[in-house]
Amino acid sequence: MNYENYDPSFPDQPVVDLYLPVWANLPAFRSKPAFIWADDDSTSESQGSLTLTYAQLNDSVQTISSRLLLPLQRGDTVVVLCPPGLLLVEIIFGCQRAGLLSIPMYPPYPSFANENYHHLVRVLSQTKPKALVAHPDYIASVREYISSSSSNKNLAVLLQNIRWISTDDITDKRVDSNIGSLLYSGCKPHEVYLIQYTSGSTGIPKPVLVTAGSAAHNVRTARKAYDLHPNSVIVSWLPQYHDCGLMFLLLTIVSGATSVLTSPNAFLRRPRLWLELITKFRATCTPVPSFTLPLVVKRGGVDKGTLPINLWSMKNLIIINEPIYKKSAEEFVDSFKDFGLNPSSISPSYGLAENCTFVSTAWRSINNSDNTFQNFPSHKKLLPSARLASSYEEDEDITIVVVNENTHEPVEDGIEGEIWVSSPSNASGYLGHPFLTSEIFQARFSNMASKCFVRTGDRGIVKGEERFLFVTGRCSDVIKLANNEEIHPHYIETAAYNACPKYLRGGCLAAFKISRTIAVVAEMQRSEKDNRVLRMICEKMKLSILKEEGIEVGLVFLVKIGDVPKTTSGKIKRWAAKDKLVEGNMSIAMEMGLDNNNSVLSITHASQRKGRVIDEDEDKKDIFVPIVNSQTRPSLLSLL
Repeated sequence: MNYENYDPSFPDQPVVDLYLPVWANLPAFRSKPAFIWADDDSTSESQGSLTLTYAQLNDSVQTISSRLLLPLQRGDTVVVLCPPGLLLVEIIFGCQRAGLLSIPMYPPYPSFANENYHHLVRVLSQTKPKALVAHPDYIASVREYISSSSSNKNLAVLLQNIRWISTDDITDKRVDSNIGSLLYSGCKPHEVYLIQYTSGSTGIPKPVLVTAGSAAHNVRTARKAYDLHPNSVIVSWLPQYHDCGLMFLLLTIVSGATSVLTSPNAFLRRPRLWLELITKFRATCTPVPSFTLPLVVKRGGVDKGTLPINLWSMKNLIIINEPIYKKSAEEFVDSFKDFGLNPSSISPSYGLAENCTFVSTAWRSINNSDNTFQNFPSHKKLLPSARLASSYEEDEDITIVVVNENTHEPVEDGIEGEIWVSSPSNASGYLGHPFLTSEIFQARFSNMASKCFVRTGDRGIVKGEERFLFVTGRCSDVIKLANNEEIHPHYIETAAYNACPKYLRGGCLAAFKISRTIAVVAEMQRSEKDNRVLRMICEKMKLSILKEEGIEVGLVFLVKIGDVPKTTSGKIKRWAAKDKLVEGNMSIAMEMGLDNNNSVLSITHASQRKGRVIDEDEDKKDIFVPIVNSQTRPSLLSLL
């Protein structure tokens, strides 16, 4: 269907919420779906999906904003504790129209067991919200927890001393909606409308202050980069609380498009669901983390479902979460080209919370048969994530440069350094971290006049005449070798996984240094009792890393599923994995220590761990092997 009332030159709005009434008042858009929620069983023709049209969304946002301003005042901070779904979408937009500062987050289980409440405590402590919005059943469970004699008293007091607002109350349409009837009183472009936390891949998540104007600029930039318009159909299972998942909610409205949403858990339970949604709704765009491609190749189950897979409609298969391996994209295209997938749809992209989300993409919309990722240059097995302008002129809207981390001077193409970004999309800073805000958000070149940049903390290198940017890794994750060379840990992790893909979980390995020793922690796909098999896996990992990367690994750990910490978007939290290991909080099936001559110094099976500690002796250059869950051993932190 073509939407003839859409004018590509229609003036852009200063904030995203102002696009909603524009579309809702156009006859061709009133009944057009803005968002569709698809459960795992809604891909069959007999099952329906929950739908929000542009008119329905605009009306519900108006109602929610009016109801929120009864107990709250414009400018207040509110935490939205709602599971993924259309209600969460409505509340996010409702908060913006009410002029509130919102913090969407996944609600922790109201039993607050297994330490799943730490992020909520962090949010409440740092942002000092006036209210929490949640489903009435969730609120009832929290109140039961508060009154429980076995509850965490400090947490109970924190939850008790804050206003709780029921989602039933704010969606009650019996109230008159008068907010915005005369003048728009929602968030202004310069006002902070969202606090989005960083992923935590390199440290404790930090609260990023996002203004309504920078968010609007960010999604308009993405709309242009991906050539999105009212005929675009987006499929997304990403978390809707932050980063790319949230950005695509805003991007949908700015583009006048339709988004088909489902939950991350639904995708992880059955990855074929993603392919089915693309097929059923003839999706033209879908954003996915880089781990999605090998996961779907391995577990996609193309031949197992009843709905035939057809990917012919796909224009933008957006790959996020660096590093992006060219081999993974090639294997995915080879697996699905017979199902209509066009290689030119592969769109490697780059973004971060400190720039709202989107920074740039290597993909470009041109009618050229050479516009495929196979024709992109590669750098150390990686695909580029962006293409840079030929220079960094002061009048450019968005500037991306690679900078020497120590001198703060731009480096020549072909030299790796830290990626800096200057853009109207840049966030305002970190809440409550003035010195860190100054360091990260107000960086300037040394000994020369320049605009302010955001320091991304990412390493990158620019190569080729078209100046493709390759995101090579994180500055803080870099492993320094004895010969003063450096390596990014993802290369070690990939080589380790390639040694035994049948036994190890892809994307669930972490490499880091402990003292002077490189260690690798790898999750097993399933429990394995045979010690000979476990030893074989460790030895193969060691040899594969040596063969592929020329790196000597001194420690190898095989652990149970879920032991390697990850962010909500699937990034490995190497710093947290190291802390968890040295503190003895991993369930280790086998530990193997190796010396520089590839000889096995020590092997510890799960049944042999109790009470044994091998200390590190700097003079003898022995390797310690930590003992997990032993009450008698000292913390490994004392050995470093």
